[in-house]
Amino acid sequence: MNGVMQRLDTEMARRGLALSREKAQRLIMAGRVRVNSRPAAKPDLRVGCTTPIAIVGPAAEYVSRGAYKLLAALDHFGVDVAGRQALDVGASTGGFTDVLLRRGAARVIALDVGYGQLAERLRTDNRVTVIDRTNIRYIIAATLPYSPNLVVVDTSFISLKLVLPAITKIVTAAADIIVLIKPQFEVGKANVGKGGVVRQPLMRQQAVEEVLDTARTLGLDAAGTIESPIKGASGNHEFLALLHHNVSNPA
Repeated sequence: MNGVMQRLDTEMARRGLALSREKAQRLIMAGRVRVNSRPAAKPDLRVGCTTPIAIVGPAAEYVSRGAYKLLAALDHFGVDVAGRQALDVGASTGGFTDVLLRRGAARVIALDVGYGQLAERLRTDNRVTVIDRTNIRYIIAATLPYSPNLVVVDTSFISLKLVLPAITKIVTAAADIIVLIKPQFEVGKANVGKGGVVRQPLMRQQAVEEVLDTARTLGLDAAGTIESPIKGASGNHEFLALLHHNVSNPA
């Protein structure tokens, strides 16, 4: 593997330094890419999988647009990530994991039911523990390297009402839990319109309330909710909630 040479733009996309070859090419042509500490002028420059590649100027792009959803929640709720031992449920390509690392998390468990989706840059980061092919509903605390004190959740095709009970069993008592509420997976198929979009505001609000009601039955309080600044891929409105254990009435 170390002897395989390929195009610089291809390698940048593979490592997660850019979201695509095309975006890598833009960075290169803008003079923002360094290979072995030297400016790289051509996207077709041949590099190896261990060749040092760096982007100068503004930080490298996040590995997915979902990162900006979590950023909005962290900033709105004032959650400090520095030094935290985190769990990213539904990590996928790693947008949330990327944010956690950049905000100073000590360690992140990237958990997903899929396989091999996490961006290479994150997968090879020694602060990240990758747990693929695993449904959070069936996780056992003893199988994790630590008890998370910060959990972020971005799951699809499953209700958070089924996810939250599992999370409460594996976190510390003082954990912050940030969940991305997707109404299309909460309201039932009969209430989802054409294209998989929940168009009725009342149904969207009902979805949020049902998730928060479930949280309360598990001994969690909601510190607040916000609407995501970015809609889902199909145009769905999404919401973020910050949950804490109710210390006066623990589950």
